[in-house]
Amino acid sequence: MVEDVRGAVLVTLPDREDADELAEQLLEQGYEPCLVHRDMLAGEDDAEDVDWVIEVRTGPHGGPAVFDEPHLSALAEDYGGFAAAE
Repeated sequence: MVEDVRGAVLVTLPDREDADELAEQLLEQGYEPCLVHRDMLAGEDDAEDVDWVIEVRTGPHGGPAVFDEPHLSALAEDYGGFAAAE
């Protein structure tokens, strides 16, 4: 079964600790699932240049997280990152 990720927002941050911290905050606010994973670009040799991505599918309102993209973008910018709808 293929999971439907339409409406998901990917919050990309340069630091893992920041990504873990923000993911925890988002969970407390009612976002889910807030999965943190590495995003290494194809051909990237240096593991230190890896970004960390928080995948957010559902907002606290129960709808797609894309409805909250401006809020998620503002939070990401506070950590030196960005957010983009998938």
